[in-house]
Amino acid sequence: MPKNDSSIVWSSEQGDLRKKNAAGIRQISLPPAQQNIIVGRESKGRRGKAVTLVKNLVLSGDDLTALTKSLKQVCGSGGTIKDGIIEIQGDHREKIAVVMRGLGYKVKVAGG
Repeated sequence: MPKNDSSIVWSSEQGDLRKKNAAGIRQISLPPAQQNIIVGRESKGRRGKAVTLVKNLVLSGDDLTALTKSLKQVCGSGGTIKDGIIEIQGDHREKIAVVMRGLGYKVKVAGG
């Protein structure tokens, strides 16, 4: 069997359909002044390691990714997006609350 150096396995005119949501419509971001977000801390299921969660955001995928990147840079730690919730490693509730208020969001800090 001859070896082919081509890296393309399969292609279509529509591109990667897995990246589109089921309806094919991109979610629209709400303005920050219309959003009430919750910034909390959780350690359940993470072997005692604290994770800061930013919940109740209504943002498009691109906006959510950009916001996550900027929060990770401000906190100086890693993070991810899971089910529309931003997870930042470590307890950074106050830093994130200050940044989000500066962006115009209504913030509630959860937990003690």
